[in-house]
Amino acid sequence: MTSRYETLLYTVDGAIATITLNRPEELNTIVPPMPEEFETAVNAAVRDHAVKVIVVRGAGRSFCAGYDFGDGFHHWDKEFTTDGTWDPGKDFVFATAQAVAPTQKFMSMWRAPKPVIAQVHGWCVGGGSDTALCADIVIASDDARIGTPYARMWGAYLSGMWVYRLGLAKAKEYALTGKPLSGREAADVGLINRAVPFAELEATVRRTAEQLASIPASQLAAMKLVVNHAYENMGLAATQTLGPILDGLMRNTPDALRFIDLAERKGVRAAVALRDGPFGDYSQAPASERPDPRNVITA
Repeated sequence: MTSRYETLLYTVDGAIATITLNRPEELNTIVPPMPEEFETAVNAAVRDHAVKVIVVRGAGRSFCAGYDFGDGFHHWDKEFTTDGTWDPGKDFVFATAQAVAPTQKFMSMWRAPKPVIAQVHGWCVGGGSDTALCADIVIASDDARIGTPYARMWGAYLSGMWVYRLGLAKAKEYALTGKPLSGREAADVGLINRAVPFAELEATVRRTAEQLASIPASQLAAMKLVVNHAYENMGLAATQTLGPILDGLMRNTPDALRFIDLAERKGVRAAVALRDGPFGDYSQAPASERPDPRNVITA
């Protein structure tokens, strides 16, 4: 079964549902209505009694390169502004209300009683990393790049999963520097579950999904629920309230406004070159420290 959406694809093959972010020419960057469509697809899988496991992946060269700010973020204006001016009251409500907040839409996979596997390749950065890390199991290609460049400018942690998946030392390091990790490095520090060569990625994810599907659905749901509640008792909801509020503030500081103005006037490349140039990473890194552009997922 295949269902069509504007920004993603939803397919079901036996006991496995696959959600494919499907804006490959834009590296699957997040725009409306992707968060809403994502939640709809997750809920479809939850309601389908034949489905036991959900796989989330990205079409093309990347999993997801974060929120699309190429047009100055104006596709979110109705949620953030009043009479053309940033409205912090509207922003914090939109950022935190479960019914509308993009982060909470992507967190639908955390709340789903069925296990979710994120299949990560290429760029998995910014809001894309916040999204992938909400999955139960994250398997990446060795050459993927996972990071939060917004830690340097124009944002703050959204899902908080960078904090909850890492120990204090590493959580502080990556929060303060925004440095990216390769898929291999991410697995080594425990941010994700596993890293494999790209040629083995889809087969590894499929094998893992089939193993999970061999377990009774109620057993999967029980084990996921008890682990989730342990982390929720550590304050996950509070973190996910504070992070998006700070994200709104950090998008509207004088420095951030100059950053987004540069992106509007001269393009995103110019803005990220200024942000990442001192670190020599992300798009400013040598080819050997970026994802292999030949590694493509066909939707």
